[in-house]
Amino acid sequence: MLSKRDSVYRAFGLTILSEIPLPELPQLSGIGNVTDIVIEQSDLSTLWAKHSDFEEDFVVKRDWLMFHIPETAIYLIQDGHKIVVSPLNGSDEDQIRLFLLGTCMGAVLLQRKILPLHGSAIAIDGKAYAIVGDSGAGKSTLASAFLKRGYQLLSDDVIPVTLNHANVPIVTPAYPQQKLWLESLTHFGMESTDYQPLFVRDTKFAIPVESQFAAEPMPLAGIFELVKGDHQDITIQPIEKMERFYALYAHTYRNFFMQGSGLMEWHFDMSSKMMNKINIHQIRRPTTRFTANELVELILTTLKMEENVYGY
Repeated sequence: MLSKRDSVYRAFGLTILSEIPLPELPQLSGIGNVTDIVIEQSDLSTLWAKHSDFEEDFVVKRDWLMFHIPETAIYLIQDGHKIVVSPLNGSDEDQIRLFLLGTCMGAVLLQRKILPLHGSAIAIDGKAYAIVGDSGAGKSTLASAFLKRGYQLLSDDVIPVTLNHANVPIVTPAYPQQKLWLESLTHFGMESTDYQPLFVRDTKFAIPVESQFAAEPMPLAGIFELVKGDHQDITIQPIEKMERFYALYAHTYRNFFMQGSGLMEWHFDMSSKMMNKINIHQIRRPTTRFTANELVELILTTLKMEENVYGY
């Protein structure tokens, strides 16, 4: 069982009051009058048995959702404000937090009508650029290559996006940590013994990036969809017209929550407004070699060309 201790944190642009220690998040010394999210522990087994089917791992309703991770915990997310965690016997604390800061926060953002893109966001010249893609596409590795070049990270895994009064999409920083596979650490000359595995016996590691974390919101100027394949060449092409809707939907974090939550119309409306403000490209890369440094050069060159052509 996780130890209980009320602490206040700041992440995803939200103030979080938690019974569960969250060492990955910046901690606040005190709390004002506003708490955006409350995280607490409670036994959810009866509620889960009442609403779930035998082989079901997720239950999604309009104002709340629950999910069950075997040998870890049952989670309840309600009204974009409350998260309840019910640890299971023998569960690993690191793995409980992994889903708390991932799937739970993604659900909270959706319930609050904040678009959570699945990827990493990098700050380049005062603007945010999202790197999205399927699991294993190399999003965090590419983001780390940007950090090695002196750029800053806004978010890894879950990217919170809102619209301002002019419908310009804004990325709010998440928290100063990356997740990198052992293979990526090796390519960057980093020692795995210097970092904490995400949970026991995992080969993916938590990488603190406080010194290269962009703490202020920035306008989202572009999205790069990363796709890996058997081809040998690196290619880049714009994603246009209706394919842009599909790309935004496909790379919305836990997009299967939206139907049951009644958020499909909201998502379409927000996507429509965003697409007039940003460029979206697809980058195809080979799997046969390490390409992160080449991709950095390609993206920077692409942005420079667009600046020369469009003036932004």
